[in-house]
Amino acid sequence: MKYCVIIPAYNSERHIAAVLRDVLQYTNDIIVVNDGSTDRTLQAVEKFMEVGVDVVSYPRNRGKGYAIGKGFDRALARGFTHAVTLDADGQHRAKDIVGLAEAADGDQDAIIIGSRRFDNPDMPQGNRFANQFSNFWFRIQTGISLPDTQTGFRLYPLHKMSRMRPLTRRYEAELELLVRSAWRNIKLIAKPIDVYYPPSGERISHFRKGRDFLRISLLNTVLCIIAVIYGYPSMWLRRVWKYYVRR
Repeated sequence: MKYCVIIPAYNSERHIAAVLRDVLQYTNDIIVVNDGSTDRTLQAVEKFMEVGVDVVSYPRNRGKGYAIGKGFDRALARGFTHAVTLDADGQHRAKDIVGLAEAADGDQDAIIIGSRRFDNPDMPQGNRFANQFSNFWFRIQTGISLPDTQTGFRLYPLHKMSRMRPLTRRYEAELELLVRSAWRNIKLIAKPIDVYYPPSGERISHFRKGRDFLRISLLNTVLCIIAVIYGYPSMWLRRVWKYYVRR
């Protein structure tokens, strides 16, 4: 297994340097995708290029889903078999990369999903509701229960996912990837992680509560329809095929 860390970044100049210093304690194989930032995010990241940090940058903000797809493309072009995605806002702890990688060693075809603790008193109430909402619809669409379908801290088996890229562009893209992976019978493994939630006045979020929640709701509606037409039949046929091939 050869993995890198992909960090989608949009207007993250306040945190990106600290995030990179944290990740560099565990690996130098880092790809930052500058998603059309209008602040000094790109300049902050470029200072780390001399220690091997790779940068993908484009001028217009395209959304987190698009940035993840670009990160996957760069990782595959550089020969990586796996990629860890990690947010640029400083909430994720780089030390948990080790745990995700160890879990992937046990099953290199699985997606390892960093699962947050929802009894954390510092977690915003909106995060709890959004995750419960997402978990419910994910279970309807796939028949699989997961504790955290909204986390951005994951290890993806790029070699197994082939050319799968998010079709959606913003925060709904991460849910979409999980659903499509489940339909392809890619194993999903939850791994507990720590998350830091700064005081409310210091939190940075580009999530647009009205518009992005509507986008996620529309995606869930579409995925429920596709699950009946394609998702569940595909899962069943793949299992049957795998069973007879093994025999």
